[in-house]
Amino acid sequence: MDLLHGRAALLVIDMQHDFVDEDGAVPCVGARQIIPVIRELVQAARQADVPVIYTQEVHRATRIDFGRELDGAETTHCLLGTRGVEIVPELAPQPGDVVIRKPRYSAFLGTDLPFVLSGLDIHPGDTLIVTGVATDVCVHYTCADAHQYDYRVRVVRDAVAGTSLEAHHAALRAIDYLQRESLTEARQVLAALATRRAQPRVAAAEPHPVWRSNTGRVAGDAALQEGSYDQRTS
Repeated sequence: MDLLHGRAALLVIDMQHDFVDEDGAVPCVGARQIIPVIRELVQAARQADVPVIYTQEVHRATRIDFGRELDGAETTHCLLGTRGVEIVPELAPQPGDVVIRKPRYSAFLGTDLPFVLSGLDIHPGDTLIVTGVATDVCVHYTCADAHQYDYRVRVVRDAVAGTSLEAHHAALRAIDYLQRESLTEARQVLAALATRRAQPRVAAAEPHPVWRSNTGRVAGDAALQEGSYDQRTS
């Protein structure tokens, strides 16, 4: 199997306090334990010039954008202005990384992720390495949409966590049903990234600031401040 087919990006899905902390609104089983694994993958990706894209679920304090999201087992979560919405400090995005804010489970739904990927020269047929939480919710829905957009997905089994162990394993089976060989492990991804790092590099552009993206603009651009979410909250 060609683990990283074509160009690649590393997705870090929703590693926010409301999902990672044991007392968070929607705690994921083992989420704290996967932080060191994701951190190692992020560092390796940066060294291999593989873009790192964080997603961050966000909702207005007025709750007007939850829709049907609270019809199930989940309670109110990821409200702007709260600690719960913030990405955990151990995985804080760095200059050159991209942050995609999303109001729904899939990182593709209602966001500019397809445009960001295109701008990074990552297109259908290329590879999205997927980590984060929750395996059975945002990871699953993001992978399903990536599959339908014709990206290859590689879910790092030891770098994702679900709302329960049963739901976690069921979601992994569902993703593997969509794409054979979509499940992998951190050691395999690290080896593939090391191989890419050893390959000759082309001249890189100057690193951009962290993108806080539901507009696709670089953070700090005056136009960004007019976006639908208050960019100063993170």
